[in-house]
Amino acid sequence: MKISFPVFVFFLFIIAAATVEAKNLTAYEVLQSYDFPVGILPLGVTQYEINPSTGKFAVYLNKVCDFSIQGYEVKYSTKITGTIARDRITNLSGIQVKVLFFWFDIIRLSRDNEEMNLSVGIISAAFPVDSFYESPKCGCGFTCANSRGNSGDSDHQSPVSSV
Repeated sequence: MKISFPVFVFFLFIIAAATVEAKNLTAYEVLQSYDFPVGILPLGVTQYEINPSTGKFAVYLNKVCDFSIQGYEVKYSTKITGTIARDRITNLSGIQVKVLFFWFDIIRLSRDNEEMNLSVGIISAAFPVDSFYESPKCGCGFTCANSRGNSGDSDHQSPVSSV
């Protein structure tokens, strides 16, 4: 089968446009493409990088982000790294949770149907996925004035680059 040059150029243009569109996804949209809810990241991601072939990623916030949620204190560093695959994030660094008087690194996240499992090593905890449908705000989590139901798209913007 012989394809004419204009048809070939048209197909190249379509492929290039689809690639550019995929690269313009926000960090929150990338999470959703791996079956994670947006709320595992707080609002305010400024940039992210992901290597689609390995799943290695880095997410950047403009400042350290901390808040309380469901009785836990949570802290996000300015850089969060890990390896993402469908329904699991491993080698995670940059997210901590305070339990009693001690801070623990969350090193793994996984989704099992309607449960999110967060692991700090040998200890893990499961939470309903719907607890993560909205992104918390730095400083106040979900207790900010007008935070629930107001996670507009402008809050979920983040430039992307592939590594």
